[in-house]
Amino acid sequence: MSFRSIEQLLRRNSKIKISQSIANGIHDQKEERSVQALRESLLATNQLPEKFDDHHVLLRFLRMRGFNVIKAKEMFLNMLKWREDCAVDTIAKDFKFEEFDALKRCYPHGFHGVDRFGRPLYIERIGSVDLSKLMQVTSIDRYIKYHISEQEKTLSLRYPACSVAAKKHISSTTAILDVKGLGMNNFSKAAREMFIEIQKIDSNYYPETLHQLYIINAGSGFRALWKVLKTFMEARTLKKIQVLGTNYLSTVLEAVEPSNLPEFLGGTCTCSATGGCLLQDKGPWTDAGIIRASKEPSARHVDSTCGRKRTLGMLLLEDNQVANQMSENTHQKQASEQISGKIQELEDCAAQTKETLETLICKQKELGIHIEQLRELLRDDVPAEKKTSEKEK
Repeated sequence: MSFRSIEQLLRRNSKIKISQSIANGIHDQKEERSVQALRESLLATNQLPEKFDDHHVLLRFLRMRGFNVIKAKEMFLNMLKWREDCAVDTIAKDFKFEEFDALKRCYPHGFHGVDRFGRPLYIERIGSVDLSKLMQVTSIDRYIKYHISEQEKTLSLRYPACSVAAKKHISSTTAILDVKGLGMNNFSKAAREMFIEIQKIDSNYYPETLHQLYIINAGSGFRALWKVLKTFMEARTLKKIQVLGTNYLSTVLEAVEPSNLPEFLGGTCTCSATGGCLLQDKGPWTDAGIIRASKEPSARHVDSTCGRKRTLGMLLLEDNQVANQMSENTHQKQASEQISGKIQELEDCAAQTKETLETLICKQKELGIHIEQLRELLRDDVPAEKKTSEKEK
């Protein structure tokens, strides 16, 4: 077995471990160390509520702050304070948005299926909003509470359900914002205030829940407005946003199957039986079986070595990969045996080399002694030659 063969085996086994780590939602060592450092810092000051003692939750705050543990902790604690000040748990549990149907009629928006990865797909036709009716239907304060309740529903229901359905960890959303007809002239002061407040909430208290935002049908009016709006957004969030014109479809279809994209955006879905694509909250989170699975006790598995929790979707994926893993384990065992044999061979060679070196060192010492003896003889011969020379004179 050559060294090249050993290298190839090690690379193959490394790829297997990497793919398994991705499937299990396990991150690289830098992320693990950062999460553990943040967790220990919060636990040390008794500032980590059990519901947020989750690897992926802490990781979101770390990513938003460039893995600076101190800044991530500050952001996390600000989130806890905001939740307490605004009674977020009460909003999530008790808030009733009676004007929901009326709001939908003047402000088309909603979740509609998933993207190709399995993330929730959120669609908003903000260019079609009737702002005057919107302000008659609800208030900014009530709409903000509605938005918070939807964010909480996404965290507690949509992401877990998508994780079970996709059999991998899901913790972010793909969004499409149709801004056709929107510009500086029809974006009122009330609309600006609402946008700024929602952006502040999402960025500061629900970080890293946006995977990608496609702003479509952006005309010259919106592009002028966008220059103003983006000044209120985090640089990290801006990197996740693509502003597209009317030729957006090919880009969007790279992320979303046509069957999950409404017909009015160029897809094939009409949802005619439910009155329209943005009215039914379509997605895995409406499947009773998936909801039950996501709420089972086994849906939250805690790794006692680091306190990291994993979703049921990850565990289901592990179950589905048992056969493949057994085969991989067989290959790994064979590779390990071959590598062990080569290691033994190299160890024997090293032992023989050590013996040879020890012999050579002994020979070197003997040669050194002989050389010194010859030098002494040479030194003795020199005076004798001088005496002989003087007698001849």
